[in-house]
Amino acid sequence: MSEVAWHEQPWPEVVRRLRTDFKKGLSSREAEKRLRDGLNKIDQEKRGSPLKKFIGQFTDTMVLVLLAATVVSGLLGEMVDAVTILAIVIVNAVLGFIQEYRAERSLEVIKKMSSPVATVIRDGRKQKIMAEKLVPGDVVVLETGDRVPADLRLIETYSLEIEESALTGESVPVNKTADVILPVNIPLAEMANRAFMGTVVTRGRGNGVVVATGMKTVMGEIAFMMKVSRPEPTPLQAKLDQLGNTLIVLCIGVCIFVSILGIVRGEPPLSMFMAGVSLAVAAIPEGLPAVVTVVLALGVQRMARRNAVVRKLSAVETLGCTTIICSDKTGTLTQNQMTVKRIATWEQEATITGEGYSLEGRFMAGQRVLDALANNAVSLLIKCAYHCNHAEIDLENREQVLYGDPTEGALLVMALKAGYKGSRDVVREVPFDSERKLMTVVVAGDNGFRVYVKGALDVLLDRCSRIARQAGTAVLTDEVRKRFLGLQQEWAQEAYRVLAFAYKDLSEAELEVSDDAALENDLILLGVAGMVDPPRPQARTSVSRCLRAGIIPVMITGDYPATALAVAKSVGITTKERVIAGSEIDQLTDKELVNCAETVRVFARVSPQHKFRIVKALKKAGHVVAMTGDGVNDAPAVKEADIGIAMGINGTEITKEASCMVLADDDFSTIEAAVYEGRAIYDNIRKFVRYLLGCNVGEVLTMFLAAVLGMPLPLLPIQILWVNLVTDGLPAMALGVEPPEPGVMKRKPRPKNESLFARGLGLGILGRGLFISLTTLVIFTVGIVCGKLAGQVDLALARTMAFTYLVAAQLFYVLECRSEQFTPFEIGFFGNKFLIAAILSSAMLQGLAVYSHRLQPVFDTVPLCPWQWLMILGLAGSKMCYQAVKTVFSRKLLLYENYAKIRA
Repeated sequence: MSEVAWHEQPWPEVVRRLRTDFKKGLSSREAEKRLRDGLNKIDQEKRGSPLKKFIGQFTDTMVLVLLAATVVSGLLGEMVDAVTILAIVIVNAVLGFIQEYRAERSLEVIKKMSSPVATVIRDGRKQKIMAEKLVPGDVVVLETGDRVPADLRLIETYSLEIEESALTGESVPVNKTADVILPVNIPLAEMANRAFMGTVVTRGRGNGVVVATGMKTVMGEIAFMMKVSRPEPTPLQAKLDQLGNTLIVLCIGVCIFVSILGIVRGEPPLSMFMAGVSLAVAAIPEGLPAVVTVVLALGVQRMARRNAVVRKLSAVETLGCTTIICSDKTGTLTQNQMTVKRIATWEQEATITGEGYSLEGRFMAGQRVLDALANNAVSLLIKCAYHCNHAEIDLENREQVLYGDPTEGALLVMALKAGYKGSRDVVREVPFDSERKLMTVVVAGDNGFRVYVKGALDVLLDRCSRIARQAGTAVLTDEVRKRFLGLQQEWAQEAYRVLAFAYKDLSEAELEVSDDAALENDLILLGVAGMVDPPRPQARTSVSRCLRAGIIPVMITGDYPATALAVAKSVGITTKERVIAGSEIDQLTDKELVNCAETVRVFARVSPQHKFRIVKALKKAGHVVAMTGDGVNDAPAVKEADIGIAMGINGTEITKEASCMVLADDDFSTIEAAVYEGRAIYDNIRKFVRYLLGCNVGEVLTMFLAAVLGMPLPLLPIQILWVNLVTDGLPAMALGVEPPEPGVMKRKPRPKNESLFARGLGLGILGRGLFISLTTLVIFTVGIVCGKLAGQVDLALARTMAFTYLVAAQLFYVLECRSEQFTPFEIGFFGNKFLIAAILSSAMLQGLAVYSHRLQPVFDTVPLCPWQWLMILGLAGSKMCYQAVKTVFSRKLLLYENYAKIRA
């Protein structure tokens, strides 16, 4: 914590001591200078050095067993075996190190992408920067839902409340005020003029000057609470760990049995010991969880490139199970570029040209220009829209960048188009919240104070007693109410969002005795503004793809029902005319609520409690729910959902923290893309497991059946280790980056609790393993016969044929593992260049093991003649030959054009 007691000093003195300007903030140059003192972040645990990580690869149980075998071989004079095993162990360690390093780097990139941002005033204007770039003297803007990015001395507060349980343990939000001066030794929980890093703004807004950053903050003193913990394994990784442990027990049992049986039959004990150890190392998929981490991390990076930043790896698995996506309307299904197109007072209606936040455009009334400020009610409405507003438009930026709420941005642009500019010296404010659906400000006038209120028409009408006219005011009659409510209904059917505006004048004495509720009563209605936020161009296509994939999109919005329905119909979420309003939800049972979500699909005018209940009811009914949100009011529902999705642009920090995934572009189509990638990643993990376990089962059964049948060892220990390195290394990893196969988004979502071996995968693995083992023994037997015919007395030829066949069979098998639905002839052979490179590399390495004069003594191999190669490759590729014949005869041989159709 800073040594200076900033809370005991008036804020102007704090600003002076920090050499800053509370209106303009620091200059970019000065901020850059001050950043040299350190970034605004909590020190994290130091990562282990690369050397330490590499040494850590040798602590695995199986690797230690191999090292022990190396020592035994060396002591017994088997130096070739010892050196070869050691070399293979080192190569395996290098591959493991690369996997771990890539996974860690991937996760670090992801973490940086989801780093918090802060809104500051620099160079005299609002801008967003990375929170770690804050420096003492920066002026930070706080809004409801923001996480305080550094320790601040508050300058301005408007009904500001901050939840400080992370520091004080007190869950009740604390009222904050900038103008108080406090004693030096006051407790942290009572520092009403301070805001601290890591706490959350729950109500109101304010500004503060940064007085401490990084490890000098209060949070820095309790940095042990913020240490980076090791990521917990995802459910899938936990299942694979359990699978690995089970396989270890089974494989060790088989290996011991094979070793003992061989010794009983007269095989050399050392040879059988080495065979058992080698077989155990080759059979046990000890690297499976690590490889899954790499596949998940690489997939997450692909998702990040498509603007879906995953914060929890478990979300990647869950994405493939998603059955319902609950989406907000504004900014997710729409462009979040609100534009006021119409305004109406009691006596005047006008249209406004122009789109988005550009100031191009003007007020129109029929075919003539309307002098907006000549009309009293219109003039007051524009002033109300201007003052009841925290948005700012960067007019120097060609793209007219908005800082603030899109709705307020649209109102600000409307006022600027009308030529109105004024100071925003607000003396009192009642911030907007989702319960009241109102925002109120008090500004100083010539003869007292003026109260401006904006909000939902149906709420504001109940607070008004009069209506503004061209000359003066009149009583607000039922006729007036009916006219404006009818206008709202009419505009809403065209997807317009309608806001109402009201005002009243107060004397200083009246203001002093008025509480928040009194400020918002006995108002004078000014009129309404209609603004439109057009659907995103990709939204309709994405909704269609979700429906085709068995995923139901549901709109949940606080907007007016007719507006919600118009947007929902335009993007294809529903074809029905019914909308479920928040008031109706309270009357529905959970079962009825689920039925409405599945059929009606549009909920409007909902509260945070309604959103939470909808998500909970859908989960209870067995759905896997994704829920989007941006505001604080969305955080409970986002956290409750199976996949909480926060908005990256307009989302509050508290909602991002509650989420599993952040949309960098706030676009619904990004959710559909994330589901697509999530399904593809899970498919690739199944492909990898299918291949790796199929190969391992084949190797174990080969040795087991040979022992049971009383045959000589078909493979030497060094050959088993080599097969493990050549076929379980590069080709297996290459499956992890297999492109998504055709029809990924045409399948129904998989059940959440589905086993990894569901849909016949387990039986397929056992079947393939048995086929590989039996055919390996056939080739081995043929090799023995060939050796006898050639007058050879050893088993070198037979073992070389079995050794080479096992590698070839597994390399053919990896091509089949690229898809569970399509043959290689249907999806093509060259879609995964990494796999082709891996297969070629493995084939070249095996060729060296067979034909290199230096490696032949190491692996006890002999050269093979063409007909032996023909037999090996013919049997290894027999299943693929069968698939080719079947494809041709069924007329499914796909040329490029047909393949493109399948992928569509």
